[in-house]
Amino acid sequence: MQTDRRAPVVMTVLRETGGGEAPPAEAGAPAGRARWPRLDRRRVLILALAAWAVVITGLVVLQGTRGEPEAAPVAPSPSPSASEGPLGVPEIYGAVLPSVVRITAGRSTGTGVLANADGTILTAHHVVDGAGTITVTYADGSEAGASVARADPAMDIAVLTPERLPETLVPATLGGAAGVGDPVVAIGNPLGLTASTTSGVVSGLERTLDRGNDPDMAGLIQFDAAVNPGSSGGPLINDRAEVVGIVVALANPTDADTFIGIGFAVPIGAALGAVEGDGQAPPL
Repeated sequence: MQTDRRAPVVMTVLRETGGGEAPPAEAGAPAGRARWPRLDRRRVLILALAAWAVVITGLVVLQGTRGEPEAAPVAPSPSPSASEGPLGVPEIYGAVLPSVVRITAGRSTGTGVLANADGTILTAHHVVDGAGTITVTYADGSEAGASVARADPAMDIAVLTPERLPETLVPATLGGAAGVGDPVVAIGNPLGLTASTTSGVVSGLERTLDRGNDPDMAGLIQFDAAVNPGSSGGPLINDRAEVVGIVVALANPTDADTFIGIGFAVPIGAALGAVEGDGQAPPL
C-alpha cells in the first residue's frame, strides 16, 4: 500500500473585525494561500466600481468648475433715498450756503438768498432802502452790482436783480410750514461776520412787531436762533433745508441793537406774495 506523499493543504483563517471565521478556501488553491470566496470577490468588484464612479464624477465636476469663470462677489451698494429730514445743522448749512449772498448797500450790510434760477434775490427792504449802489457777494466770492426790482416796505421785503450771475448758481428751496418748537437755522452776515450760522427753534407764530412810526407788521415767525445787525434779509431754514422765512428784525427793548433771544422772520409765503402778488413761489 502506497503512502500519499502530497503536502497537506494549509488553511489560512481570515478574521473580520466582528470575529467571525472566513469560509474555507476553494478547492485547487495553492498550498499556503487562501482564496477569497466567490461572494467576497463579487462584493469587492462592486465596491471598486462604485469608488471609480465617484472618482470619475468628482473629476467631471472639478473640470466643469474650472471651465466656468468664477462669479465676482457682489458688493453692497447704497441705494439713493430722499432725505426728508430731519437734517443736522452742518447738512443744512452745506445745502443752503451756496444760495446765500452778502449785500452791501451804501453803509448798510445785510444778507439775501437766491430765490430763483434767474438769479432773483430776496432780502429785507430796510437793507437796501435809499441806497445809491448795491453790491452782492456770492458764496464763491464773486461780486456783482444789483438793483431793486420790486419792493414791499409794509412787509419789509425787496427783490433784487443782479447784473451778473455766479459761475454756479444754486437757488434755495423755498417753502415749508413752520410750527412752534420746530428746529430752525439762520444763515447770514451778522456784524460783518460773513457766512455765519446759528440754530434754535420756532418760539411762536403770528407775532406782531411794533415799528414805531411805521405800520405794525403782523403774521411773523418768532424764533430764538441768534441774529444781529447784518443778518437781516437772510434765510430762516427748517430741518429739510427749506427756506421758511426771511429774517427782518430782532426784539430790541434796550436800544442796544444786540440779540436778546427773540428774532422775527416774514413767512416765505407772505414774502413771495408781497412781491409777486399771488403768494406763489417764482418758477424755477
